[in-house]
Amino acid sequence: MNLPHLLLLEDELPLARILSESLGRSGFQVTHVTDGRQGLAAFHQTTFALCIVDVMLPVLDGFSFVREIRRTDQQTPALFLTAKSLPADVVRGFTVGGNDYLKKPFSLEELLLRIRELLRRSTPVVEAEISPSLALGGYTFFPLKQELVFPGQPITKLSHREAELLRLLVQHQGRVLDRQRCLQQLWGDDNFFTARSMDVFISKLRKHLRHDLGIEILNIRGIGYKLIT
Repeated sequence: MNLPHLLLLEDELPLARILSESLGRSGFQVTHVTDGRQGLAAFHQTTFALCIVDVMLPVLDGFSFVREIRRTDQQTPALFLTAKSLPADVVRGFTVGGNDYLKKPFSLEELLLRIRELLRRSTPVVEAEISPSLALGGYTFFPLKQELVFPGQPITKLSHREAELLRLLVQHQGRVLDRQRCLQQLWGDDNFFTARSMDVFISKLRKHLRHDLGIEILNIRGIGYKLIT
């Protein structure tokens, strides 16, 4: 049986040793690197189930590492481990393509819970359960390809999180998408930081949909969002 293979980017060697050993005992295979450049090289050579990324790395920082891998890979979950926990840092982490954010110091139990939840959520959905294309005003949305098509415009490539959020909005078109339920489903958490991150992704979707002036994503204060066309 193949063990889930994790890529650990951490330059604190004592912490990296503890994490590698503990994760190994918990049923994971771990590849450890100490900077972002090494991380990119490893990522492009091997298929990983998940990346655990320290932000303050030498050579290439963790935010830049995740931004780089998202150029070609929208699926592999990335979990930030960091002492940088200001709201702006958390929002930036999600904006560059991170999936979760765990503040140092942390417990191994919480790390394992978050890893397993991210792996569960990243399990591919059976394609038959998702329509290959959805009409959205003048746009055609391809959830599986993560693409938006509008006549006369270049194809818009969406991130995994953008595509999942838009799919939920389309499914609830004309109805309110409950904010807490959406946060739990896509982020696994509905705290302040993930809520701020969701606001960022809503703004991105509004920009992607700007060519059809009849499409709006309304903010229903204190409740959620409504997509209208």
